[in-house]
Amino acid sequence: MNMNAKQILLVDDDASLSAIIRQMLEGCGYAVTHAGTADEAYTLLTDQRFHLILLDINLPDATGFEICRTLREASSVPVIFASARTSEDDRICGLEIGGDDYLPKPYSLRELLARVQALMRRTYGFAEAQDEIRFGNVTVRQAARTVTKNGKPVNLAQREFELLLYLCQHKNTAIAKEKLLSEVWGAFSQVEPATLAVHIRWLREKLEDDPANPQYIKTVWRLGYMLEAET
Repeated sequence: MNMNAKQILLVDDDASLSAIIRQMLEGCGYAVTHAGTADEAYTLLTDQRFHLILLDINLPDATGFEICRTLREASSVPVIFASARTSEDDRICGLEIGGDDYLPKPYSLRELLARVQALMRRTYGFAEAQDEIRFGNVTVRQAARTVTKNGKPVNLAQREFELLLYLCQHKNTAIAKEKLLSEVWGAFSQVEPATLAVHIRWLREKLEDDPANPQYIKTVWRLGYMLEAET
């Protein structure tokens, strides 16, 4: 698995169409996970982070509208509705409840890819344009997924790296604990805030000169955390 690939969740009960879409998107460098039901989608969203969701409306156990409404209570992950329901009311509903785009079936794979790429650029392009992020004596390289301090490698677990990277991409911005749990662990994550606090402590121990008095990974009282660094 390419850990650097953007993760897409495809929620559609049409297995044949989903296989074609998945092959096309993976051929363009994305990592695609398929869910054929709403229940499968909720399970995947509990412990995995996705960068974009392709969401059908008519599913065996729920509607895509219901999934989007629930999702928007916990996450701002981009959502593209892709559905055979093409009425104006359905399109307006999909956008009003938090969808970012609405693509009526049947559609061409080229148009789907273009919309996915455009939404990815709008959402992540600026934050992730810079591969190398530095603060103090620490360097984070996104593509290589490596961290060094004073030029020496720092060994981070996968979740530690993802947490640090998210803080780096939003440096000098106070981020709520709930937002960090949603974006790093999964939209419907059941992880307790104490787990986040432990990961923050581990990052401080590995990256701060004085973990007890952190210079960079700051606690924001009654809210969450922030990476404070020069821009």
